[in-house]
Amino acid sequence: MKPWLKALISAGLLVVLFAILPWGDVRTALGRLPTHVWLGVLAGFIGGHLLGTFKWRLFVNAARADLRPADALTCYSAGLFANLCLPSIIGGDVLRIALAGKLTRRPEAALWGGVMDRLTDMLALTILVTIGGTLARGHLTGWLGEALTVAIVVGLGLVALALPLAVRRPLARWPRKLRRPVGRGLVGLRHLWRRPGVAAAGLLLSLTIQGGFVLLNAWLGRSIGIEVGLAAWFLVWPLAKIAALLPISLGGLAVREGSLAALLLPFGVPAAVSVVCSLLWQTVLIAGGLLGGLVWLVLGRRRHLSLDAGRRKLRTASAEPR
Repeated sequence: MKPWLKALISAGLLVVLFAILPWGDVRTALGRLPTHVWLGVLAGFIGGHLLGTFKWRLFVNAARADLRPADALTCYSAGLFANLCLPSIIGGDVLRIALAGKLTRRPEAALWGGVMDRLTDMLALTILVTIGGTLARGHLTGWLGEALTVAIVVGLGLVALALPLAVRRPLARWPRKLRRPVGRGLVGLRHLWRRPGVAAAGLLLSLTIQGGFVLLNAWLGRSIGIEVGLAAWFLVWPLAKIAALLPISLGGLAVREGSLAALLLPFGVPAAVSVVCSLLWQTVLIAGGLLGGLVWLVLGRRRHLSLDAGRRKLRTASAEPR
C-alpha cells in the first residue's frame, strides 16, 4: 500500500475512534497519569532497546560480521529513529541493515541479523500470547473463556500445520510479491536450525524484551485505571502489537489502539481508557525514537571525526621521509 493511503487509513481510524469515545472518560484517564510513571515507562523502553541492540548484534556477528558495540548502537538507534519517519517499522530495519552492511562490509550478515531479529520477536510474541491466553481463561465468564480456549487450540494447530508446509513449499510457487520476504525468512529459519545456541539466546532475549514491554504497558494502564490481571495483558498486548504490524496503516497507528480497545472490552475495560493507554504508549515510542535519533547523530558524528583523524595520520605518516 502507498504511504499516503496508510496515513489516510490511520487518520480515518483515529477520527472514528475519537468520534465514538466519550471525551469525559478520555480526559479523566489522561488526568490520572503521574509524570513519574511516564518517565519510568520511557526508561524501561530505552532499557529494552539497549537489550535489543545486544540481541541484534549477536545475530549479525553470528554471521562473522564483527560489528563493534558502538557501531551496533549507532545503527540500531538510526533504525529506531527511522521508525518515526517511515511508514512502517520495516523502514527502520532496512536503514540499520544498510548502515551495518556499510560499516562491516558484510551486507549479507547484516541482512541475516535483521531477519533473525524479527523472527525471534514474532516467535516470542506468539509464545507470550499462548501463555497469556492460557492463564487468562479464568478471568473470562461464560462462553468467552471457552471461545478463547478454542482459539488458542486452533491457532496452535494452524501454526503446527502451516510452518512445515511453508518451509517445504518451493519458492517459485509463492506469489511474486511475497517471494523475497518469504525467501529471507526461510533462509533465516535454516540458519537458526544450524545455530541452536544463538537461536536459544536470541529467543530468550526476545522473550525478556517483549515481556518487559508487556509489564510496562500494564504499569501504564494501571496508573490510568485499567484494573486487569497480568495474564490478560500478556494476551492482549502482543495481539495488538501483531495487528499493528499489518501493512495497512502508518506504523500501526490507530490499528493498535482499536485492537487493544477491542481485546480489553471482554475484561470490562472501557474502550476510551484502552485507547488512551495505547496513545500514551505511542508518546513513549515517539520520545524513544527521538532519543535514538540523537544517539545516531552524536555517535555517527564522532565516528566520522575519528575516521577523518585516522586518514590524516595515515597521510602524514606516508608523507614523512624515511
